[in-house]
Amino acid sequence: MPRIELEHVTKKWGSFTAVNDLNMVIDNREFIILLGPSGCGKTTTLRMIAGLETPTTGRITIGDQVVFDSEAGINVSPAKRDIGFLFQNYALWPHMTVYKNITFGLENLKWKKPDIEARAQEVMQMLKIEEFRNRYPAELSGGQQQRVAIARTLAPRPKVLFMDEPLSNLDAKLRGEMRTELKRLHSDTNSTFVYVTHDQLEAMTLATRICLIENGVMQQYDPPLTVYNRPNNLFVADFIGNPSMNFVKVGLKEIVSPRELKLDFFGSEVVYRSDEDIVFNKPQEDAVTDAAPAAEGEQPAQPAAETEAPAEPALPELTLGIRPEFLPITDNGSFHGTAYSTLPAGMETTVKIKIDETILSSVVFGSIDYKMDQDIAFDVVGNGVVLFAGKERVALGSVAKK
Repeated sequence: MPRIELEHVTKKWGSFTAVNDLNMVIDNREFIILLGPSGCGKTTTLRMIAGLETPTTGRITIGDQVVFDSEAGINVSPAKRDIGFLFQNYALWPHMTVYKNITFGLENLKWKKPDIEARAQEVMQMLKIEEFRNRYPAELSGGQQQRVAIARTLAPRPKVLFMDEPLSNLDAKLRGEMRTELKRLHSDTNSTFVYVTHDQLEAMTLATRICLIENGVMQQYDPPLTVYNRPNNLFVADFIGNPSMNFVKVGLKEIVSPRELKLDFFGSEVVYRSDEDIVFNKPQEDAVTDAAPAAEGEQPAQPAAETEAPAEPALPELTLGIRPEFLPITDNGSFHGTAYSTLPAGMETTVKIKIDETILSSVVFGSIDYKMDQDIAFDVVGNGVVLFAGKERVALGSVAKK
């Protein structure tokens, strides 16, 4: 299976930029998920790699073959890129049986009949649809139709399998089952999968790496747990996780050391400690340029008085990002709030805690319930509390009350 590389790929429609200067490498046998909100550019990215959309600028390489290069004038057709594409609506032929749907493409590729029969049997067995061989799509459930669509896509042995929200038409239970099947299929076929979704649960459970996109710009490209635990910025932190990460604006009281700060957390003084140096990117001051020579008869500009020191650039706004599992509810907790709402779901319960005018989410194991406005004590635990300066992550650390 090939390596895929995108270099400075941009797609514009008039003044609208759908994908902006995208650079990414998809290694052999990876399961890459393009994730983001509707309209962010993820499907456009997939279609450009597949050849169904032409980039405005950039270069795309699949294996050793350059399939698109705006400067060299190269644009290889989709049929010659040796890829398989699974659409959202499956696009099965309604008048053909399962077997004919799977073999139709192989016949067009002029495969020999014994090879067609052997390959069809192989993919039907792999996807456990042999018993549906002579059925028509209308006689199958949504999950069975999806398996047929995958079998048809895999039959020609494409180098890469592209999938555009293939589970979006299924009910919640079947989506869960098909996620399991897709992960197993990726392992069994040793194929490279590139998958588009707006569902962060699908991304977390399926991907080897997640490419998270906002407004056509890549925000982070990392393994799922890295994206979850070390989000690059506020957008990534907010998009990944259910319930979402809690964001608490804090005031800086003192920089104790390069790895320790004193912060104002809901009126309490807390110490934030990190295992890495906390470096704030202060706003850049205006560049100082040489003054133009004074015109004849004019007085040259006088330098500022030596006693006037330049103003210190203000620090960006500081925010703590705290995952719900880092807010355990305990009788002797260091912080106090009230129960805004309790959402038991059997195995776990989400508790909404109101403190001042902020609503925090806490996830606790088991089924519990709190009365509305009941007093709740909680702690902040773990070393995964994220410190953001402005929109960017600057550190991971822990919070302790003084």
